[in-house]
Amino acid sequence: MSLSTRYTPQEIESKWYQHWLDQRYFHSEPDDREPFTVVIPPPNVTGVLHMGHMLNNTIQDILIRKARQDGKNACWVPGTDHASIATEAKVVHLLREQGIRKSDIGREAFLQHAFEWKEKYGGIILDQLKRLGASCDWQRTRFTMEPSLSAAVVRVFVDLHRQGRIYRGLRMTNWDPEAKTVLSNEEVIYGEENAQLFHLRYPLEGDPSQGIVIATQRPETIMADVAVAVHPEDERYQHLIGKMVLIPLIDRAIPIIADEYVERDFGTGALKITPAHDQNDYAIGQRYNLPVIDILTEDGKLNEQAQILVGEDRFIARKKIRKLLEESGHLIKLEDYRTKIGRSERTKAVVEPRLTLQWFVEMKQFAHSALEAVRSGEVVFYPEHFWNMYNSWLNEDNVRDWCISRQLWWGQRIPAWYLANEKMGEESHIFVADTADEALAQAQEKTGNPTLEITDLRQEEDVVDTWFSSWLWPISVFDGFQSQKELEYYYPTSVLVTGWDIMFFWVARMIMSGYEWAPALIPEAVKAKGAMPFKGVYFTGMVRDNLRRKMSKSLGNSPDALALLDNYGADGVRFGMLSSAAAGNDIIFDAPIGKDGVLNESKLCEQGRNFCNKMWNALRLIKGWEVSEQAPDTETAQVNQLAATWMEHKLNQTLAQVEGMFIDYRLSEALMTLYKFIWDDFCSWYLEMIKPTYGAPIDRPTLQQSISLFERMMTLLQPFMPFVTEEIWHQLSERAAGNDCVISSYPKSTSFDANFIENIERAKDIVAGVRDVRNNNGLKQKELLRVFAQDTPTSQALLAVDGLLPMVVKMASLEFLQITNAEISNGVAFLVGNEKYYVELEKAIDVVEERQRLQKELEYYQGFVKSVQNKLNNEKFVSGAPAEVVNKEKQKLADGEMKIKNLEEELGKLG
Repeated sequence: MSLSTRYTPQEIESKWYQHWLDQRYFHSEPDDREPFTVVIPPPNVTGVLHMGHMLNNTIQDILIRKARQDGKNACWVPGTDHASIATEAKVVHLLREQGIRKSDIGREAFLQHAFEWKEKYGGIILDQLKRLGASCDWQRTRFTMEPSLSAAVVRVFVDLHRQGRIYRGLRMTNWDPEAKTVLSNEEVIYGEENAQLFHLRYPLEGDPSQGIVIATQRPETIMADVAVAVHPEDERYQHLIGKMVLIPLIDRAIPIIADEYVERDFGTGALKITPAHDQNDYAIGQRYNLPVIDILTEDGKLNEQAQILVGEDRFIARKKIRKLLEESGHLIKLEDYRTKIGRSERTKAVVEPRLTLQWFVEMKQFAHSALEAVRSGEVVFYPEHFWNMYNSWLNEDNVRDWCISRQLWWGQRIPAWYLANEKMGEESHIFVADTADEALAQAQEKTGNPTLEITDLRQEEDVVDTWFSSWLWPISVFDGFQSQKELEYYYPTSVLVTGWDIMFFWVARMIMSGYEWAPALIPEAVKAKGAMPFKGVYFTGMVRDNLRRKMSKSLGNSPDALALLDNYGADGVRFGMLSSAAAGNDIIFDAPIGKDGVLNESKLCEQGRNFCNKMWNALRLIKGWEVSEQAPDTETAQVNQLAATWMEHKLNQTLAQVEGMFIDYRLSEALMTLYKFIWDDFCSWYLEMIKPTYGAPIDRPTLQQSISLFERMMTLLQPFMPFVTEEIWHQLSERAAGNDCVISSYPKSTSFDANFIENIERAKDIVAGVRDVRNNNGLKQKELLRVFAQDTPTSQALLAVDGLLPMVVKMASLEFLQITNAEISNGVAFLVGNEKYYVELEKAIDVVEERQRLQKELEYYQGFVKSVQNKLNNEKFVSGAPAEVVNKEKQKLADGEMKIKNLEEELGKLG
């Protein structure tokens, strides 16, 4: 069957992915092999595939495919997160379009709608990951709100409450007026924004001719003021401390107090104190026992306590109160300035500080165990420098108790029940239990009243934070709280691949939960393997555009992921994503607007597609050769043997390099090493070395050697580009059923001769030098040339390598190549290392042109030497870099200086 002229990924990808699924290659069950376990960072059920997903899951797939080829029991658990806030917002919007309000239908009916929405849309992103080639164990797909995972959340909540590490309290919290729920500190994103300071005059009670001017960004909250604070050492206001001033527009009297928190140099040095609507003001209010007046509703509108502008949205009220203050003469001036504004990560609404009754997890003990896990090396970060950020977030000064309650319906409902006052004859009591029946039993025992019924109890309306379910993910996906059989085998997982932006949200909390519950669930396994949920964490960078902006829908700079897959194929996109994705570093992903106005083009992905076509053309070349059973002539046999020996050594050198890169998670570097080996060494050099003259056959041993090399290269590349490698693997040879590249054993590196490889590199440089002379002097490629090498021990040793001389003669179209001591008067010189080579020309050399060429080359090497000298003069580099790296730079310097010397000699000869 003839091969198509170009690689066509659309047909090939679906064929092989279905084949892999049919063969159950991705499924894992515990056995006697070493497990290699990865749990997917569960994407939101509301999500669709974007660039961050593609990068993260490509990396996970590379690691899991490599482990599978290494003979390990590779288990990659997929799943989705219920995403409380985002999903509830989607369902509320959908119902609103149908004329249905959430409050009208009640909790149970709403949850039914939510689950219907999840069933319809929640699996989209997982299906899209299949297009990328993700080799997840789809039979193990989990969802954070399925019954067993929800049961784990309830169990953990009850356990922590029993220990006194979950409590309920009135606290100043971050409130999202759009989602109408509290947010944790990590769910608030701060950014610099334009704002205005309103300078307002508060008149003195009893003497309006005197007063004090405060500066505030939020004039709409002055009706909630309970004091004005100044610094106790601010001489401007000493005479006013203890006196009363009137709030503009409503004339309520409030005291002027002194507190060291006030910054004398900011604004006017006088600060209005509004405990209900500012975190710091609340703390000051607590110190001075000031009242708390809340003037905002849960959706950010002014309530009756505001007295004016009741029912207005807070930002509309700000505009209207400005006019009122101008008219009353209280507005002294407006001042533009930049400040940090906190917005909800999900809804982007400006977050409102609000005093609410919430549930919290005490975090200091958890933070200590999570810090120690990484400090001790039980959990290793890649790159290591992320320890600094992790340590900063979790040290005692910065860690805060975790607010885990959310005012939503979609999520795991908090397992707490309240008993009304009249049943107790005192304040309402709270009973935390796994089930309502257990809570009732507690209530009956507490009250001594066995006649109490379920209807006497009221369950907490709030649900837990989404992260309170996903922090259990490495345990709960194996149903570890119900049965420990799989957990004992698969835990701890091998590596977590995730973005650094959820280091505290998720990574730290999973470490906390692992050390908290794994020792009790699987004590013997923990003794043998450790309690950490994963051995390593590979942090990916952010995917950014050419302007270094984070890719997002709102900026319109995020490519259409599915369109990229359509344009370049999965392998092309995987290559494009990973080729510029060093661990932890941001990825600058080029994505110009395509002809149809969609961001669906990429130079990086195009490079990946071209790589597929390069390998495909190499396949077509090999498959198109006529085969001869006869041995070739002596020189051809020498060249073929040299080429085969070189490739075997080079393959083993490349294998050793790639294995080291996998160990250090330098996956981008590993891919580019393979790319250079396959494109340059195999396709551009090896195949050219052995290619028979036009119309001539190739001998069978050389063909078989070439196929063997090609197969092993496809095995090496398979984790990175699984579809094209599987297709080429099967095109190279007839395969028995079950003999697929995806499960082929990853080759092991054997010894290689670095000096031999270096000799071939020098020979390639000779060929390249001759080709440059041809191009610069307008010589035809088939025109035979005479080349002379400077007589040195290095050139003598090089040309003595068996088969090397005929290889150079063949590839450079030479009449001969020989060593000489004579000067070649009509020869153009070029350098290979520090050795001179001359190409003899029948025509006279253009001295001016040759001088310009040599001068340009000289300037290049002068710049090169200067850059190496700068590096070696850097004490930090010399003392911090490995000795072999420093020695390599020193050798570069010596080689560069020798090249400069030789070039200056050549220029001197030209006058």
